[in-house]
Amino acid sequence: MNLKTILFALLLTFLHGVSLAQTVTTHKVKKHETIFGIAREYGITIDRLIDANPVMRTPGYDLKKGDVINIPSKTASTPQKKNTAATAPAPAKTSVDVGIMLPLHDVDGDGRRMVEYYRGILMAVEKMKSEGISINIHAWNVPIDADIRTTLLDKNAQHLDLVFGPLYTRQVKNLGDFCKKNDIRMVIPFSISGNHVDTNENIFQIYQSQQTLSEKSIAAFLERFSGYHPVFIDCNDTTSQKGIFTFALRKKLEEKGIEYNITNLNSSDQYFAKAFSLTKRNIVILNTGRSPQLTAAMRKLDILTRENRNVEISMFGYTEWQMYYKYNQNEEYFSKYDVYVPTTYYYNEKSNVVQQFEQQYKERFGSDMMNALPHFAATGFDHAMYFIGGIYKYKKDFRGLRTQLYATPLQTPLYFTKGKNGGFRNNAFQLIHFKPMGAIESISY
Repeated sequence: MNLKTILFALLLTFLHGVSLAQTVTTHKVKKHETIFGIAREYGITIDRLIDANPVMRTPGYDLKKGDVINIPSKTASTPQKKNTAATAPAPAKTSVDVGIMLPLHDVDGDGRRMVEYYRGILMAVEKMKSEGISINIHAWNVPIDADIRTTLLDKNAQHLDLVFGPLYTRQVKNLGDFCKKNDIRMVIPFSISGNHVDTNENIFQIYQSQQTLSEKSIAAFLERFSGYHPVFIDCNDTTSQKGIFTFALRKKLEEKGIEYNITNLNSSDQYFAKAFSLTKRNIVILNTGRSPQLTAAMRKLDILTRENRNVEISMFGYTEWQMYYKYNQNEEYFSKYDVYVPTTYYYNEKSNVVQQFEQQYKERFGSDMMNALPHFAATGFDHAMYFIGGIYKYKKDFRGLRTQLYATPLQTPLYFTKGKNGGFRNNAFQLIHFKPMGAIESISY
């Protein structure tokens, strides 16, 4: 056998090995099975199972009986190489050290909310540890009147890989400077003021300002509903701040030469109907996000569509409409009027994964989660899975990219873009579409 033949045979052997390593079988989901349970059954990580089934990364994804999913093999896809003692690199750090610097107390609402958020982080840590990830958690109670510099004197602080906190703006600079000096990733999870993220490349800022969200909502509206006829309903709510959004949207429509109509919730049915098109699908926007006015507007639309069967309607709402979905027959109305909700989160209470999380939370901590949206425990869980899992998987290369998702979020999708001279801003945004016939879809931007 000549040398060329031998080399060709070796190449075939190598390619055959790679092919076997990438073999994917399928699994038909049975009743009550979970992603975690299936991964454990086949001896693979949840991360590898999700990689083989990208649809699982969709926010609110729900594993259902009868679904057929891909099961990747346990064999690694990369040929193993031997390292000699002379060339072996220094052992890499295998654990993730995490600090929580938030008000963890029962004194006021801030403390109780952050305790629930912290509990969500702990649930995520338990889950990741069951997947073989080594994680060390260090938690400090940092209330509103605390000098965070005292917390940073703790010898455990400077060896962290990641910090969640702080909650209060006045503590951001000191913690940010500390994280920059010690090369620690710093996650600011909730609303703060200031522009520290623009000058500190170690900061990941999750909170998005109302102006940013309004601009994204308008951009999504103009893209999604370019062929619709906009109808603005004045709901006579003197307490509403939504007029800022509707005014900005109307201005953009005028700049693009798109005609729209304005009507009033108190108008007569006949006058109300004149605002709607019979030849184009109408997209309705209210100038309030409150539940009573939403219900009244939908009742008004009932009368309109009964008397004018050719009128087609969709509605463009607000994030807080998620809270009203299950009350006062709103599930039926959201579907009937093809509602779109712009938001940075979505909590699907009907999802099996979400229901299991709620049950596990109650079993673990002896109480239900707070009645709030977004749910703080689910937020903490998602943040921990995203950042701890991402840092474990990508080490220093973790930048919060769309492609660096470690696990499917329960409620809060994230992805980040880096500023020119600073850190990372969260850019996650979606429309939750309550489609006719009861289906719900998430449209990510």
